[in-house]
Amino acid sequence: MKFPQLIAALALATTGAAFAADNHAHGHEHKPLHGGLVVEVKDMDYELVARPDSLQLHLRDHGKAVDVSKVTAKLTLLSGTDKQEVELKPAGDKLEAKGSFKVVAGTKVVVVVLATGKSSTARFVLK
Repeated sequence: MKFPQLIAALALATTGAAFAADNHAHGHEHKPLHGGLVVEVKDMDYELVARPDSLQLHLRDHGKAVDVSKVTAKLTLLSGTDKQEVELKPAGDKLEAKGSFKVVAGTKVVVVVLATGKSSTARFVLK
């Protein structure tokens, strides 16, 4: 293959990957509505609001709040060598736990949500 053809082939190959990595519009925004951090997992938005005295998890499906009355979640806070596991329970339109939590910048949070026999995992890093 000649050099110009090689360059053209490489340009075409990488252009498709660039378009695939573009921010896709799913008809909803991934912005925090409650002042927390938002992660998308399988078209579902998980918003974590972490405070030293409470942890809240808000769930949205395509921008609409999810009924969390039959949903539970287990949350793990990892900060350095410290590990804290917390169970979140339904509280109105969110899942919540009250207590004393180490929520400093850099803390990694793993949330496993159980709903209708299915589980999903969301990961956060606190800022």
